[in-house]
Amino acid sequence: MQSGQSKNQAWVLEFVREDLQKDFVMGWNSSIDTNKQVKIFFDSKEDAIKYANKNNIFFDLIEPKKRKIILKSYADNFIKH
Repeated sequence: MQSGQSKNQAWVLEFVREDLQKDFVMGWNSSIDTNKQVKIFFDSKEDAIKYANKNNIFFDLIEPKKRKIILKSYADNFIKH
C-alpha cells in the first residue's frame, strides 16, 4: 500500500495533553482539559507561528521529514540477481 501526499501540505497546531487520568469505571484515559481535542490547521508555517505568537501560545516547531523516494517497478520483483 502506498501513502499519497496530496493533502499533506497543512501545518497543525495541537495543544499538549495535560492532566491525563484513568477513568475508574472503564479504565480509559480521561482529562478535564478540552484543549487536547483542538487541532487548528494552517496553510503555511508562518501563519501558524504568527497565530501562536499573537495568542501567547508556547510552541515547539516540528519540521516534516524529507521522504526518500525509491523508484521501483513491479517487474523488478522478478529480476534475478
